[in-house]
This record gives sequence, C-alpha cells and structure tokens, in this order.
Amino acid sequence: MNWEVDITIEEPFEKQVSEEWLKLVIDSVMLVEPVGHPVELSLLITGDETVRELNRIYRQIDSTTDVLAFAMQEGEDFPSAPEEVIQLGEVIISFPQAERQANQTDFSIKQEVTILTIHGMLHLLGYNHESDEDAHIMEAKENVVFQNVFQPPIDHKPT
Repeated sequence: MNWEVDITIEEPFEKQVSEEWLKLVIDSVMLVEPVGHPVELSLLITGDETVRELNRIYRQIDSTTDVLAFAMQEGEDFPSAPEEVIQLGEVIISFPQAERQANQTDFSIKQEVTILTIHGMLHLLGYNHESDEDAHIMEAKENVVFQNVFQPPIDHKPT
C-alpha cells in the first residue's frame, strides 16, 4: 500500500483495540478510495475527556463526540507529483463513546470502532455529510468499506 499511518491507542484501551485491525480498516478505505499518491495520517484511540477538549477547542462544542477528523487537505487538490507524500490529517476516536454506541445497537465494539475509523478516513479524503446528497454518498462509501472489511470478497483463482 501507498500509505503510512501512525496509530496511537491510549491506556486503558490498548488491550481492547487491535492496531493490526485498524491498519486493515484503513487499508480497506484506501482500496476503495485510492489517492494515487503516497499518504500519511494518524489515528488516535483515546478517552472522552481528550475528545471533549478537542471538540471544545476546534468546534466550540463542549461535549464529547464519537470521532473527530482533522483534514490537512481540506478544500485543496492533491499535489500532482506522484512521489510527494500527502499529509491527510488525523482521526481521533473516543473509545468510551464508541462503546456506548455499540451497546445501544447490535454492533460489537469492533464493528463500531471500524465504522468510526471508516467515517473519519472518508472525512480526511474529502467526504462530508452536510447535505442529504453528500450524506448518502458518504454512507454508501462507508457501507462498501464496512462490507469489504467484514466480508472480504473471495479471491477466485483458476485451478
């Protein structure tokens, strides 16, 4: 793959989330949405207080949320030089909020963190959900990636 990711899973969540799984999820997003350039990004799994503080500072909302995405390329075209590394940005997930959301649905915590990772990645790649049309497009992409992660296509090789 043509991407590098810096994954930080803070204590006490490091035993509940697999870095290898998160890399697989990001890999799946990049397969569905290739950028054609080397990219770097970071992913942080943290607690409510960190997310609440970032949400307050950057969005003026004094409460926790499930995922924040800080895109470095927002509103800009990707550079044209294929060897240039693009800084996509950072995805920050509140593990406790993900856990609460999973408990309110039929999803496991693994599925919920997967959804939030996909959602944040798509924001870094320029997707948003500010209009109904944009929300439908983003949701469709999320569903494709989610299905690929949990039910990857069978590789049929001739025998």
